[in-house]
Parts: sequence; structure tokens; C-alpha cells
Amino acid sequence: MTGKLFGWAAWMVAAAAWAQSSAPATVPPKTPPAQPIPFNHKTHAAAGLTCLGCHTIAAPGDLAGFPGAAFCLGCHDTVKKDSTAIQTLKAFAGERKPIPWVRIYKLPGFVYFSHQVHHKQGHVACEVCHGPVADRDIIVREKSVAMADCMKCHDQYKAPNGCDLCHDSH
Repeated sequence: MTGKLFGWAAWMVAAAAWAQSSAPATVPPKTPPAQPIPFNHKTHAAAGLTCLGCHTIAAPGDLAGFPGAAFCLGCHDTVKKDSTAIQTLKAFAGERKPIPWVRIYKLPGFVYFSHQVHHKQGHVACEVCHGPVADRDIIVREKSVAMADCMKCHDQYKAPNGCDLCHDSH
């Protein structure tokens, strides 16, 4: 156990040193990827939908999910039901296929990130990492997900009792 703990501590020190010495990554050009269905976050937020209302965080919490077509049809059985986009949505629901959304924010496979840990008890709002999505018609990656930027954020956002977000001692 001591060896594992030492290895973890050494990795964290190296990551922190790398993060402080490396320049923040640039955010890719603001070109939205082609999505299977046009979706306007601004319109849906104005209708009262929330981030976590659609993007649930299932255990272990590493990904915020996408709503299923059946969930969307809860409203769209009556709202704009004849539009081409909603017809596409109905086709996905009828075939019981997930909508093949293109993720805007994706971390490298070697990075473990927990939405659950960062969002618990309101420590970090979605907008901190994803930008003002509720104000956007089309989503593009606005924020960097480089290690240096994550480490800067960890230095800024501390839980009220002084422990950091990942190692809450409650």
C-alpha cells in the first residue's frame, strides 16, 4: 500500500510541476462539429431545462450523459413535432438507437475526471469548464481542457472547509 501511495504522490507532484511549467493550451478554432440533429441550448435553457436535467451523471461520474430520444420526445411529441429535426429524433426513438451526438469536450483516455466530484454540493458550476452554454445557439469548445488549466482551477476552487475537491474529508 505504501508503494502505491508513494507512486500516486510522485505522479501528482510531477503533474503539478508540468502544469505550472507548460503554457496553457489553445482552444481549437470555433468550428462546430456536424451534429445528427440541430440543437439550440439557448432555446432549451430559456424553456427551463437545466444542464443536469438533460445531461445526467451516472456512477462513477466520469461522463455527463446525453438524453435519450424518448426523453426529448416528452416535449417534442407536441412541440415542433412536424419539423425535420424532430422527425429524425422520432426515427432514433423508433429504432431504439442512441442519438450519435459528437462530444464537444473530450479528455484523453489516460485522464480520469469525475463530473460527480466536481459538481457535488455545487462546488463547480458547469459553466466553469464548459462556458456559458445556456447562452449559445450552437456549442463549440470554448474552454481549454489542458492539464495546466485544470491545475490552475484546482488552485482556485477549494471546498469551504479547506480541503480540495477531489479529496474531500467529510
